[in-house]
Amino acid sequence: MYAFFAELLSDKKSGTIFQCFGPAHLAFVFLFTGLAACLYFGIRHRRADTIKKTVSGVLNWAVGLYIADIFLMPLAYGEIDVEKLPFHVCTAMCVACFLSRHTRFFGKYKLQFATLGFVSNLVYLIYPAGVMWHGVHPQSYRVVQTLSFHGIMMVYGFLVLCFEKDGFSWKRIYRDGAVIIGMTAWAILGNLLYNSEARTYNWFFVVQDPFGMFPQSVAPFVMPIVNIVLFFVVEILVYLFFMGLRKRAENSAIIC
Repeated sequence: MYAFFAELLSDKKSGTIFQCFGPAHLAFVFLFTGLAACLYFGIRHRRADTIKKTVSGVLNWAVGLYIADIFLMPLAYGEIDVEKLPFHVCTAMCVACFLSRHTRFFGKYKLQFATLGFVSNLVYLIYPAGVMWHGVHPQSYRVVQTLSFHGIMMVYGFLVLCFEKDGFSWKRIYRDGAVIIGMTAWAILGNLLYNSEARTYNWFFVVQDPFGMFPQSVAPFVMPIVNIVLFFVVEILVYLFFMGLRKRAENSAIIC
C-alpha cells in the first residue's frame, strides 16, 4: 500500500512542467475566483446563520487539507516538509482563522486574521513561487494540494471581508497592526528554531530580502519593519476596496 500511494502522490517530473500563468496555473486561479464569486452571489440573500455556516465550512475545508497534508507528506515527499510548518503567513493564518472562530480571545481578531490570510493567499495564488521551484507536472499532488489550500483560504478571506457583521472600523485599525506584528514575531521565532547552515526557510521573509534590495548583513533587521509597514498599507487598501463594495451592495440591497 505504501508503494502505491508513494507513487501516486510523488512529484511527477516528466512531461509538462507547471509554469506561472501557464494553462494549469490559470485554471486554478479562475477556479477559485469563480468559487468565491459563486459563493458570494449564492449566499448574499440568505439568513445570517446560513452565511456563517457556509463561511465556516470553507475554512474547515482549508484546515482539513492542511491536516491531511501532514499525514500525506511522508508518502509524497518521503518526509515531513518543515517548510510547511505554520510559520508561513498563509499556513499560520489558517490556524489563526480557525482559532478565531472557536475561541473568545482570538475571536476579537477574526476579521484581521481573515484579511491577512486573504492578502497572503491571494498573492501566492497569483504567483506560486514555492510550487514553481520544484519543476513538477501540473497534476502532481504538490501542485494540486498547495494551490487548492491557498485558493480555499483566499475564498474564506474574501467571504469574511464581504459578510463579517462588524465590518471594518478605523477605531480598530490597531488590531491589524497587532496581528501583523504578532505574525512577524512568530515567523522570527520559527526561523530562529529551524534555520541552519544547511537550510534557511525565511518564513514571512524576515531574515532575507527575496528581491535583493538589502544586503544580507542588514536584511534581518530591515525586513521585519518593511513587512509590517507593507502589509499594513496593503490591508488598509483592501479595507477601502471592500468598504466601497459593501456600501454599493447595501445601497443595491444585495447584502443581507
